[in-house]
Amino acid sequence: MPDDHKPIEIEDIGSNPAPREPIGALIERRLSRRAALRGLLGAGAAATLSDQLLAAAVPAAAQPAPGGAALPSSLGFREIAHRMDERDAVPEGYEIQTVIRWGDAVLPDAPAFDPLRQTAAAQAAQFGYNNDYVDFFPLPRGSRGAEHGLLAVNHEYTDPQLMFAGLREEKDGKAVSLGEGARRRLSREQTMIELAAHGMSIVEIRRQDGRWAPVRDSRLNRRITGETPMRVSGPAAGHARLRTSADAEGRLVLGTLNNCAGGNTPWGTVITCEENFNQYFGGAAATTGAQAAMYKRYGIVGEGSYGWSRHVDRFDLDKEPNEPNRFGWVVEYDPYDPQSVPVKRTALGRFKHEGCTHAIAPDGRVVFYMGDDERFDYVYKFVTARAWNPRDPAANRDLLDEGTLHVARFHEDGRMEWLPLVHGQGPLTAANGFDSQAEVLIDTRRAADLLKATPMDRPEDVQANPADGRVYVMLTNNTRRKPEQVDPANPRAANASGHVIEMIPPGADAGQADHAAPEGRWEIFLIGGRPGVDAGAQYHQGTSPEGWLSCPDNCTFDSKGRIWIATDGAPSTHGVADGLYAADTTGEGRALTRLFYQAPTGAEVCGPCLTPDDTTMFLAIQHPGDDKGASFEEPSTRWPDFQPGMPPRPAIIAITRKGGGVIGS
Repeated sequence: MPDDHKPIEIEDIGSNPAPREPIGALIERRLSRRAALRGLLGAGAAATLSDQLLAAAVPAAAQPAPGGAALPSSLGFREIAHRMDERDAVPEGYEIQTVIRWGDAVLPDAPAFDPLRQTAAAQAAQFGYNNDYVDFFPLPRGSRGAEHGLLAVNHEYTDPQLMFAGLREEKDGKAVSLGEGARRRLSREQTMIELAAHGMSIVEIRRQDGRWAPVRDSRLNRRITGETPMRVSGPAAGHARLRTSADAEGRLVLGTLNNCAGGNTPWGTVITCEENFNQYFGGAAATTGAQAAMYKRYGIVGEGSYGWSRHVDRFDLDKEPNEPNRFGWVVEYDPYDPQSVPVKRTALGRFKHEGCTHAIAPDGRVVFYMGDDERFDYVYKFVTARAWNPRDPAANRDLLDEGTLHVARFHEDGRMEWLPLVHGQGPLTAANGFDSQAEVLIDTRRAADLLKATPMDRPEDVQANPADGRVYVMLTNNTRRKPEQVDPANPRAANASGHVIEMIPPGADAGQADHAAPEGRWEIFLIGGRPGVDAGAQYHQGTSPEGWLSCPDNCTFDSKGRIWIATDGAPSTHGVADGLYAADTTGEGRALTRLFYQAPTGAEVCGPCLTPDDTTMFLAIQHPGDDKGASFEEPSTRWPDFQPGMPPRPAIIAITRKGGGVIGS
């Protein structure tokens, strides 16, 4: 999830060389025709509709009540105010619990966390860094319990300047952000600690007397790291471009990297997604080797952000040119079986996967929605070849190895179509460099380019609302879109605040959404930014001065079908902390966003996840304290411990109502 906290020039390099008409131009024309009928609040000189028309389109009940309360919303909490503070905040009547933090024990033999004496062995047994995707799997398996379960968490990347002492840099007597040179000066042991801090943690947790806590010695607890052996399956398994000196068959990979968002399957497994894998590799072959064109399309450059190639040969392109091809996949594992081998499922394509979430078609086939988180890249879905079997878990074991990957094309008139990425169809032939389906999947981005998919503004989380089957795409931002790349009527030529698109499969409005269908419709749910300040911002007209958001990233839905949106980038765009916002998706309160949680300074909010009974909201708070110039010695906050000498620690929090009750009611 690129933002200003990260080495963005390598992580989010923007590698689509010739984007077609971007989504922003389509949005502007769609809004000019239909937004007036949907109760949206427009702002700025570039808005296409007059204030009078918008006011006339919104029912009187949707106007803000005295004191700023928004009458049509079904949400019952008192909205908090935008802020930037070393502590986080929730509405009155709610409380925050820290469930587990970076360095806390996961495995029984984990030593106590000592930030000044870290080792790779210790980190491999402790909770990893920069937690992102969060999921709750009830115990026992197959139940709907909400008091006892497994917490599955991704660890996306590392911030060495906050992890390790002695990396603080100064310029003119003032601390400055960690430079790439300093990151590359890390020792081999620090590199191995970083490798161990990546991956996933699976932790058994239990709620007792209203408090959540890990089960310290659970046999189900597990750490998956950047060195855990993983099997490769599907069409690309064994392909020559996946073979290395350590794996002559191209079927066994060490580790998973940059695991951002994710999802689960109907049969109870985890899908974890490899996103910005490009930044871990380096070498002259990036520009001179046989795969230089592919490297460029995936943002792989001569010197990776991490500098791991100095210490670990497999990250050196000159020694192992195929190693990058073994990353950028979705990985499936069973959280209930700590001995299971994770599997990289190549049928779902290779790109910077933000997430991978499922919906079920009427015929029982399972559809997985995915975003490629980069400017001017695409939205995808994978449709399994056969239906899943709820009565026979073994029959679903390799369901993700057979099916069809599609990429989205959005049309101006509100139609959308899903283009199949199948070898031999259209331009995906040997004449264009695709000799097999394996090569279509290894070079998914180039295949999608040839199909003329619609370039998007950083598609991140893509999730179906279980209440009605409509699918929501979080588009975080695209500040690099130049005016000449869009039509002059587009009000978001430099889209700093992002937007949310709603994809509508056939049958969704009747409660029978056909997610496997080749076509559908699309609408705008909201356009981010501050009304009255950011041109083109669009929300419900009752949205309060605290309810607007910037840079939507992850989302989830409660049992009532309300959407909960986590943001990543608000500090750099508007000087307020990132947060969690909620809104109705239907009725008079549609798109009336309300601020529910605000993170500590420097942090991003990730992985919103509700327990089955909606009484706990889990959130992953990533890179707290990572403001400009922050360091291990001088972070901008020491959240969540607030103890001298203890650095800020990424953590999973649980938000509950005091005295119990449903979140948001």
